[in-house]
Amino acid sequence: MLPFRVAEPDKPAQDFFSSSMASPKKKLQGLVAATITPMTEHGEINFSVIGRYVDYLVEEQGVKNIFVNGTTGEGLSLSISERCRVAEEWVTEGRNKLDQIVIHVGALSLKESQELAQHAAKIGADGIAVIAPFFLKPWNKDVLINFLKEVAAAAPALPFYYYHIPALTGVKIRAEELLDGIQDKIPTFQGLKFSDTDLLDFGQCVDQNRQQQFAFLFGVDEQLLSALVMGATGAVGSTYNYLGKKTNQMLEAFERKDFSSALNHQVLECRRPKPS
Repeated sequence: MLPFRVAEPDKPAQDFFSSSMASPKKKLQGLVAATITPMTEHGEINFSVIGRYVDYLVEEQGVKNIFVNGTTGEGLSLSISERCRVAEEWVTEGRNKLDQIVIHVGALSLKESQELAQHAAKIGADGIAVIAPFFLKPWNKDVLINFLKEVAAAAPALPFYYYHIPALTGVKIRAEELLDGIQDKIPTFQGLKFSDTDLLDFGQCVDQNRQQQFAFLFGVDEQLLSALVMGATGAVGSTYNYLGKKTNQMLEAFERKDFSSALNHQVLECRRPKPS
């Protein structure tokens, strides 16, 4: 039995994954669009289009989960006040339209990350995610977990996700190592956004944590098919902003064990040029 179910053609894509992840609120399931932060030609955030952006994701792409202020959203290039305002706008415009809004609250400063986590809880976000601090880097698992634990404690009612993206952070601590016993230190830990091409590490994360029923959210869009084979229970990515429905064709083929068609869909999506 596969770890997801594909949305019916006339229904949104949020139903195709059926992770049994335990969550204080509700399950994170379906494609998750890593949202772009819209800007004006003068470099100011264009808040006025976020409402239309939400409608486009839901109505045109069938995507009802979003990941805000991450890499695609250039969150770490925004000021703290800008990040808060962007998060507020997505939560406000997504109310009663989106299923899950996860806010990335990672920062180099622990206090800033805690402030962003508290703000996410205050505005009604559905979860928070954090990358490893990447200037003065944690040198082992315990140091990294201590940082994550302090951020998670600032929003104890929210599901917490670790955002693993070593190519950008330079933090080479394997995700499989980090997950070992993590809920003993971070009770709200619910899953992993795995944005790396190391499928062995990803597969070990899945294999060694089946009892915990974590969300294993794969973040390298062009390798999603391989990640499904390894046991991914979700997917977070930039291309789901504009290829959400197309990606579901691959998922449908995978579910019916038509692996040749699924591979064709994956290859075609890799070749498709991204919007400029």
